[in-house]
Amino acid sequence: MALSRKDKDFRLTKTSYLEFKQIEMDRVLTTLLARIRHSGLPSRIRRTVDVTLEDFTNEFLDHPELFGGFDKFPKVLEQWLETHLMDIVNRGKATQAIAAPRPLHGYTYRFRNAKKCRDYGAAQHIYETLYHARSGGQNAIDQLKRFFFPGHDLNTDKFDSSTQIDVETQALLALCNQVTQDIADTSKERDSQMPVCVGSADLMADDVIRLLVYQKYIPRSVMVDYLKILLSFHMSLYHLRLFKLLPLLVKRRSADPACSPGNCPMQPRNLSDPHGACPYRVYLLADVANVPGTHMASLAERSAEVQFGRITGFVKANYTIKKLDEFAEHLVRKGKLVRPEGGFAVGDVLQLLEPTHKNEREAFFSSRLAGVLETSSGGSKDDIAPEIEAIVDMGLSDFETYIEIIVGLQAPGHRRNIVTSLDSLMMKNDHGALLAQPRVAKSKRRIVLDSRLLEVLLQIAVLRPEGDHGFHTTEMRIEEVLTFLRERYGIYVDRLPPNDGFGDASINDREALRENLDAFKTRLREVGFYRDLSDAYVSQTITPRYSIAKHSTVVASEGDGA
Repeated sequence: MALSRKDKDFRLTKTSYLEFKQIEMDRVLTTLLARIRHSGLPSRIRRTVDVTLEDFTNEFLDHPELFGGFDKFPKVLEQWLETHLMDIVNRGKATQAIAAPRPLHGYTYRFRNAKKCRDYGAAQHIYETLYHARSGGQNAIDQLKRFFFPGHDLNTDKFDSSTQIDVETQALLALCNQVTQDIADTSKERDSQMPVCVGSADLMADDVIRLLVYQKYIPRSVMVDYLKILLSFHMSLYHLRLFKLLPLLVKRRSADPACSPGNCPMQPRNLSDPHGACPYRVYLLADVANVPGTHMASLAERSAEVQFGRITGFVKANYTIKKLDEFAEHLVRKGKLVRPEGGFAVGDVLQLLEPTHKNEREAFFSSRLAGVLETSSGGSKDDIAPEIEAIVDMGLSDFETYIEIIVGLQAPGHRRNIVTSLDSLMMKNDHGALLAQPRVAKSKRRIVLDSRLLEVLLQIAVLRPEGDHGFHTTEMRIEEVLTFLRERYGIYVDRLPPNDGFGDASINDREALRENLDAFKTRLREVGFYRDLSDAYVSQTITPRYSIAKHSTVVASEGDGA
């Protein structure tokens, strides 16, 4: 059955900016750089044809004054560009094409091929999430700006040649400086929405600030990979929390006062334990060894199943809020409702479920429902689809009937798209993964903690406020690290979560958790943070890879593998 566009319309930036497609973080970061450059707006670059690998190669060869010696090895140059500097679509296939240069410098977005560098709303989600963080959000944006535009005055568009940057960034900067027709896209007003969970915004901003403390001491390409992993990780956590939160808000027909900026238990001043008494926190049990078929793997599969099992409920809740938002705009046009400054928040539109709005609500959705029924039956009552007829016969209100029909017809497709999007955000089976799934038919997903993701989180964990750099590093005991992962991110390793599909641990569960703890220590050794001085638990410590004293410069620890 074909629905009209107004009935099918699902995307609602009040809840999420994502279009729920396969998301590639290189392209997200590239698009984010344009928004950072233009204060939240996308950029507009006039170009009639796509740039190709040959274009980039020729640019190097045609400017020996900028790229000395490159002309002697054109084939090597082309391979270096392709493997090190370019984000490639369909790599290795006949349809291979450039999406954009890798986001090693802020201006690389100037050379993106827009149709091949889609971010599906993820860059806007990141920027607006940071922008609305209660504490540190603007600081995080400024820190990202300084990191990605080193030595560049964004007001004069001039570069300080004395700034030291690596060869890859120098090459990209020389290319990007030749593009001058870069302006903010003001064709549409900036859509800036407060996140449904403002505490998640605080946490993302704080983590970005902490990670960028290391920017002068970690190779630039490594830091860019760290940022991709961290931002993708936070988008995952936000949406997992959203899947849990949104249906509950619809059920209560209003925003939860606990989620207001002044009451949110994830207070920025207490981000060491941000979840506190938050009733919507997400619990994840991670299989650190990442070995299919074990008891620990089955527990991690249960954890993933609970999280992904909320998607259908989220689809219904999002449709409910989306259609109520359309109803609110209808009331504004009729002069029966005043739009608040800044627009209707989720809590505002949910109040339209109250009995005081019943008559107007039913009249509005009765018309919508009639249109759906007419489309489904082709104008004949005898030809109505059986599944729709069953919903109509349930005796629900016109609003509820309309929502049930829309969800019944559209939910399977949205679920597939959301699963695909969440798989990519959780970097399934990739470096930095929070999710794994064997590449065999009907295999189950499970929560994991990949070494690269663990490495990023440990860099954040060992930092403490205060010092010449804003933070200093300290050693941590194993138990302190496990507590940090539980309280800050809801990731459990050595014990079962208290909710989200888990209860008391059985004997087999306890044995699996002990083995998981051993695997966790092995991972810590692999990433170079673990020092096992003796069998005594208190002497098993996490040592910062970079030692940052309160009043000294940063020195890389011996054996650094960054």
